[in-house]
Amino acid sequence: MKKIEAIIQPFKLDEVKTALEALGVDGMTITEVRGHGRQKGHKEVYRGQEYNVDLLPKIKIEMVVPSGLADEVIRGVAAAARTGKIGDGKIFVYEVVEAVRIRNDDRGDAAL
Repeated sequence: MKKIEAIIQPFKLDEVKTALEALGVDGMTITEVRGHGRQKGHKEVYRGQEYNVDLLPKIKIEMVVPSGLADEVIRGVAAAARTGKIGDGKIFVYEVVEAVRIRNDDRGDAAL
């Protein structure tokens, strides 16, 4: 099994969710996060004062999928989240040793 974390632009969430549902990925955790990479934020003016906004709003999507589906999920998320501009985000992939469904003690892929 693989855990896939995707950090994306907030306005791309619906497109990414649609792409994941089309691939058969039902379970995901979505979190509103803040951060920056090469983007480094930007300057804004509020009531005449200029200030730096260096932590930009992003969305983090986490899901655990069977290993055989991981590459397809990564391609789908990347295609749905891509604008071609700086700040599109990143995808991280981790190995998952075990998954357990608490309700009935299903393990492995059956717990997904």
